[in-house]
Amino acid sequence: MGLMRMAVLGAAGYAFYKYTQKDKAGPAPVRDAGPANMKSAPRSWSKTDEALDETFPASDAVATY
Repeated sequence: MGLMRMAVLGAAGYAFYKYTQKDKAGPAPVRDAGPANMKSAPRSWSKTDEALDETFPASDAVATY
């Protein structure tokens, strides 16, 4: 009986979670790399800046500096 009660509570919790999450937007849009796609372009832009911008979500820094 205890296992059945836990299964029902788990299903109800999952249904509640899905109900509360259905109105949320998906992942945020990702901007293309480069200064032309920025809201306010920088005054100076080097090759290193561009390489860093292209690899932004990655955890490793570029090896071009």
